[in-house]
Amino acid sequence: MPIINRPIISEESLLEAKEGRFTFEVALGSSKTDIKRVVEKTWGVKVIRVATLRTSGKSYRTGKRWVKAQKSDRKKTVVTLKKGQKIDLFDTKTE
Repeated sequence: MPIINRPIISEESLLEAKEGRFTFEVALGSSKTDIKRVVEKTWGVKVIRVATLRTSGKSYRTGKRWVKAQKSDRKKTVVTLKKGQKIDLFDTKTE
């Protein structure tokens, strides 16, 4: 199972990417050291700080009989890189 599931692309994450902070959705069982090691190895950058946030899945009602269902839990991380480095997944070019 991969540690980094996907990058999170939002207005706020793109603004933070200009300052060297990149946001990813990661596996629930991953630790900060695992995340740091994978990011440094995959993109060849130096990670200064890793902050993680775990959110519970929201419950909702669905179907004809309004059956209660639950979305899955998620874990998000914000990785801060050494000044001047960037990850090309987040295209923050200004025009």
